[in-house]
Amino acid sequence: MSIEKIVEQALQDGYLTPSMEAEVGRICNTASELSIEEYMALDRLMGSLLTGEVVVLPRKQFINVMEELVLSEAIARVAEIEEKTDLSLDVGDIAAYALNRLPPLYATTEEGAHFQRARAKEQLHDLISKEVNAAIARNL
Repeated sequence: MSIEKIVEQALQDGYLTPSMEAEVGRICNTASELSIEEYMALDRLMGSLLTGEVVVLPRKQFINVMEELVLSEAIARVAEIEEKTDLSLDVGDIAAYALNRLPPLYATTEEGAHFQRARAKEQLHDLISKEVNAAIARNL
């Protein structure tokens, strides 16, 4: 989704979701240069956030530790492949494919997240690697 469409949606709904915020951030981080329309849309969004016309919805109060583990594995594997070849892989696509085939590991506290990480590293590391490798093969 484009910045302009996200801003339009936020103005229409009166709120900016965490996923909308993340998408705007991703676009801004990956674009070498934003268009004048994108800058104008961002300016409209900032103004509406400052006036309260649009509010930012709070981030989730829980985390899926599996997301962290899969992303770490996917980034490491993609970096290895891209270093050795001219291929360019989409880490997001790879992580999503793998996550759809793995159990979630939710936690609401840092202590719970630590427990889930330890459990996953001990019991699920091979499965995570297998699913990330399958996602890479599928992506290629």
